[in-house]
Amino acid sequence: MQRNPLDDIDWDAIRRYQKLIYVVPLFILVAVGILTSYYIVQPEEEAVVKRFGKVVAQKEPGLHFKLPYGIDTAQMVPTARVLKQEFGFRTQGIEGRTNYRKDQQHRDESLMLTGDLKVIDVEWVVQYRVSDPDKFLHQVRDPEETLRDVSESVMRRIVGNSLGSDVLTEKRVQVATTSRTELQKSMDYFDLGIQISTIELQDVTPPGPVKPAFNEVNQAEQERERYINEAEKRRNQVIPRAEGEARQMIAEAQGYAAKRVNAAKGEADRFTAVYQAYSDAADVTRQRMYLEMIDKVLPKAGKIFIMDENQTAPLPLLNLGDTPVSLPANR
Repeated sequence: MQRNPLDDIDWDAIRRYQKLIYVVPLFILVAVGILTSYYIVQPEEEAVVKRFGKVVAQKEPGLHFKLPYGIDTAQMVPTARVLKQEFGFRTQGIEGRTNYRKDQQHRDESLMLTGDLKVIDVEWVVQYRVSDPDKFLHQVRDPEETLRDVSESVMRRIVGNSLGSDVLTEKRVQVATTSRTELQKSMDYFDLGIQISTIELQDVTPPGPVKPAFNEVNQAEQERERYINEAEKRRNQVIPRAEGEARQMIAEAQGYAAKRVNAAKGEADRFTAVYQAYSDAADVTRQRMYLEMIDKVLPKAGKIFIMDENQTAPLPLLNLGDTPVSLPANR
């Protein structure tokens, strides 16, 4: 006769452990409830608490409690941490070192066309912070990808409206500042809950294949600026000197004209005075004029000799060679 396998079961032992069949699931249920009823928010984070998918609270760092068993879920968002996105390159930390990596995909997002139809390679970094965790999680499907797309669009538009030489040289800071302002306006327009901290242009260079030609163009432009500066320097030296000489010549001419006019007026007044005196006393004035003429002419005449017919040797009249002697005027 075949033996029944159920006869080998220890039904007494089963009855002894029957209570455990109910106790173990209950213990597991309680443990899961305890483990899912609290959460810890780190110092640099905020928690967005959702109940059946609806946001019910936002919690600050610390220990908090919620409804267990997945009724409430807490999603952590780093609100106090400054996040960044890199464009045109990627940095990777390996064994405590930071490696720079740039491949074709990164080059495609950094090559841009400027306003003067030049192609330049612009690498930049966007640093931002999450200001509103609820909007950051639920306003758009992928906020970080949206930030990347908008940032690239803004940078391309600003660079496209600028000259390549300006972006490469003195207007880098202006481009970064303008792009930050416009990117923040876009974030506010989309209401993403993102606050843009800074935008930094890392490296702005011409593409590799055209870099030699680009350097030659820059060198030519620098030479042109040097020649212009030298010409301006020469102009600033020559023109003021010429203007000064012209003013000096004008002043000398005006002085000479005033001198001649005053001299002419003085001679005319003197002639008028002599004529008036001659009209009043003709003989006296004639004698005076004769004596004044002699007083001016004789000092220039040198030695004067008077020859006497009865004398063989000349008789000196005046010793005018050493000391001029003026004849007194008979007034």
